[in-house]
Amino acid sequence: MDSLLTRLAVALAIGLLVGLERGWRSRDHEERQRAAGFRTFALSGLLGGVAGTLSTVSGPIVLAAIFIAFTAAFAAFQWMEAQTHRDLSVTSVVAGMLTFSLGAYAVLGDLHLAIACAVAMTGMLALREPLHRWISRLRWEDIRAVLILLAMTFLLLPVIPNRTIDPWQSLNPAEIWLLAILIAAISFGGYVAIRLFGDRLGVALAAIAGGLASSTATTLTLARLGRAQPGTERLLAGGILLSSTVMLIRVGVVASLLNPALLGPLLAPLATGGLVLASGAALLLVRNPQKAKPEIIMTNPLELGMALKLAAVIAVVMLLAQFVERWLGHAGVVAVAAASGLVDVDAVTISMARLGGRQIDLPTAVEAIALAVAVNTVVKAVLASTTGGRQIGFFVGVTSGLALLAGLLATLLP
Repeated sequence: MDSLLTRLAVALAIGLLVGLERGWRSRDHEERQRAAGFRTFALSGLLGGVAGTLSTVSGPIVLAAIFIAFTAAFAAFQWMEAQTHRDLSVTSVVAGMLTFSLGAYAVLGDLHLAIACAVAMTGMLALREPLHRWISRLRWEDIRAVLILLAMTFLLLPVIPNRTIDPWQSLNPAEIWLLAILIAAISFGGYVAIRLFGDRLGVALAAIAGGLASSTATTLTLARLGRAQPGTERLLAGGILLSSTVMLIRVGVVASLLNPALLGPLLAPLATGGLVLASGAALLLVRNPQKAKPEIIMTNPLELGMALKLAAVIAVVMLLAQFVERWLGHAGVVAVAAASGLVDVDAVTISMARLGGRQIDLPTAVEAIALAVAVNTVVKAVLASTTGGRQIGFFVGVTSGLALLAGLLATLLP
């Protein structure tokens, strides 16, 4: 008896939760000019619970009949309200049907799942305006990017062979593709941050999002803005350094997630180097006397071609590292990492995390990741100087050099 009372109370609470949002939204309507409000939705949840209880005695046909009758009556009154207020939205009808259904499920099924669904529904209803604003800002390129990511994950990944295919037992196509999906999702997440919040929040947000996607590309973007818009050098140099800080965090997170044994050896150099970069970025951004806010234009980073190239680079680096380790040993792996760091650190990070402690000894994997990060940091300093000019190059170059020195000392000191 207590259990049934508890479940009926939850059914009523579900209706009260949804009714609170629906009633607040229609609070400006005159009395008796709205089809459903706080009390109606509360009763809808309780009605679902009672119908679910009756179905345990009389069979599921009773629940179905009550649901059909409820939906018909609810929809009819909503139609009359729509005629009055010229509101063609069907949201309240769906919300009423779902409130009834969750009330019934609270009696017949899992209480926690029913409550979770009710909270999710109420959240979706309450976020109508922000969601509509977000939808209005979407472009076809954004929708296509989401479809590409879904296709990569749910269509291509299940059919890709999940076994090693090379004589050295190092290339697993499914694992490589999954890693490419991981990096593509991180890149798209940074792009979405810019699309959601806009460039008006400043260079810092663009730098953080760009660091998630590609700190090298972000360095080029901000450096070009600095050359085109004199007077913004300190601001943009701070953004470049902040982007590099995010890159170090990303390397540490990805490496430790794929291979937890790498966290200990990499933590000290990445943390100290990141602290120096973050301090330099904060100094340039916070104490920036310029009021200019350059417009940051970022293109969608999630393209199928990019994903294919990334998967190919990861496979080549893994295969090459395994090959040179067999023939040249430690020095060969380090050379591959240094060469790869000229362009990107993700492929080296993922490859070494995948092979470290298995086909390649752990110290070599750590050294390869650290060297790739160091080379990439130097490359970005050179790009900032050649693309953005002397002042941006000075700020970025000096801070990057100090960060590399700090990371080296953290590695050498016990």
